[in-house]
Amino acid sequence: MLPVEPGYRHVLRARFLVQWAVLSIGAIVLDQTLLPGTGFHGLPSTLLPLLGLLTLVVVPQRIYRRLGYRVGASLLQVVRGWMFHSDTVVPLVRVQHIDVTQGPIEKLFDVATLVVHTAGTHNSIVTLPGLDPGRAAEIRDIIRDHVRTDFA
Repeated sequence: MLPVEPGYRHVLRARFLVQWAVLSIGAIVLDQTLLPGTGFHGLPSTLLPLLGLLTLVVVPQRIYRRLGYRVGASLLQVVRGWMFHSDTVVPLVRVQHIDVTQGPIEKLFDVATLVVHTAGTHNSIVTLPGLDPGRAAEIRDIIRDHVRTDFA
């Protein structure tokens, strides 16, 4: 299995930072409006930011280490998951559409996501985040060339 780009850890940290900032602000507002004078006053304002900080330090590294991929002659394999393991194998003959996407946070850290749409309904969209944009385009071209030869 090939690992994804190290910059993907920073993308994950940025996403978690935004999520935990919103939750922490909500906890502080809740704490200041509903809990003054109770035994729980100060608890949400302290615990949620600490839990968010712990998440920012631990979770992105674990997700990054357990995300890998392999492009074979006739398949794409994506393995992910540190709590729930997922091993997805996509036969290239089933690919219908391929995208390379890059959001603002991904652009900032120079990574892209390969999105593969396949025939069928269950797991018909397979994503592979954290790729170098050039590598994502290369994999897209490999899959596209394989699809073309199947129809030629």
